[in-house]
Parts: sequence; C-alpha cells; structure tokens
Amino acid sequence: MLCESTADLEVVGEAADGVQAVRLALELAPDVILMDLRMPGMDGIEATRLVTSSRPESKVLALTTFDDDAHLYPALAAGATAFLVKDTSPAELVDAIRRAARGDHSLSPHLLRRLVARASEAETNTQSVASSEPLTARELDVLPLIVEGLSNQEIADRLHLGVTTVKTHVANLMEKTGSSNRVQLAVHGFQRMA
Repeated sequence: MLCESTADLEVVGEAADGVQAVRLALELAPDVILMDLRMPGMDGIEATRLVTSSRPESKVLALTTFDDDAHLYPALAAGATAFLVKDTSPAELVDAIRRAARGDHSLSPHLLRRLVARASEAETNTQSVASSEPLTARELDVLPLIVEGLSNQEIADRLHLGVTTVKTHVANLMEKTGSSNRVQLAVHGFQRMA
C-alpha cells in the first residue's frame, strides 16, 4: 500500500515465496525488489543471491523482522544493497527504495556502526590488495562521510559537489583501498581514522 500510494513508485509484481520472487524478478525486470528474508520454499537470502547474479541491475532491499548478524551478513553477502527492519518508518522505507534505484546502498546508521565496529574488531586479513597510491585531499574529505553512512547525494550536498563527482571519488576510493563495495570502504575508512 505504501509503495502504491507513492507517486514516483510503481509496484510491478508481488511474490508469495522465494522461487516466485526469482521468477518474477527475471520476468518483470524491476528496478528495486523488497525481499523478505523468511519465505516458504526458497528463503530470501538464496533468492537475493539468484536475482543479483542473474539480474544485477535490479537492486534488492532485504526487509526482515530480524536485525541480527545471522541475517544481516548473509543478506549483504548475497548482494542486497540495503537491509531494513520491518518497523522502519514509511518515510525511511520510501527513501531507501529511491536510494537503491539511484544505485546507493542503504543501511540504517545503527547497522552501519555495528558492521564497522565488528569489522574493526576482527583481524584485518583482507583478501584484496590495496593500491599504494595515496588518497587525494578530496578523497580524504569523502571517506569519513562514507563512514557516517551518507549517500552520494548527501555527500555532494555536504561538500558542495556534484553527485557525479562524488561517485567518481567513491569509485577511486574503492579502487585504491581494494574495497569491493561501500560497506568494505566504510570499514577501511573507520580503521584508517582509528
């Protein structure tokens, strides 16, 4: 009902289980998929994995009643671009859908802090090798804002830059740090600032 009553959102399909969700995702090619993690048949984590590997242009937002690590990490590893708890406010949910459609990742600030804290506690045996190229002054401005969990648009507004410029800085940061996604980049930034 929330999505259908929001002018710039259109619901193109609904699935009762994970198998149907994968089938409809491939048939209907939605921009954004709200994926429940607990479903009969195939769970939402496996469905997310199949959708993101078969149709990476569809962004998956994991939506669940459980915000524990047993659900969070597998959902992100499966390719979810957002992890939201079902008691998320309607405004935050609509904002997360719009952000996903733009290609931004969305984690609530308390989840991002938990991810960063957990990653910084663990030993840093990263499998990727970071570049020895130093970060530019502007990249050093952008990195702490990624750690804060800001979207590209929010970073652009804060630094008075264009969104495309911010995306370029984020891409350069990911390459220089050997990060494969925004969460890893935030962890790298947190460790660098510690």
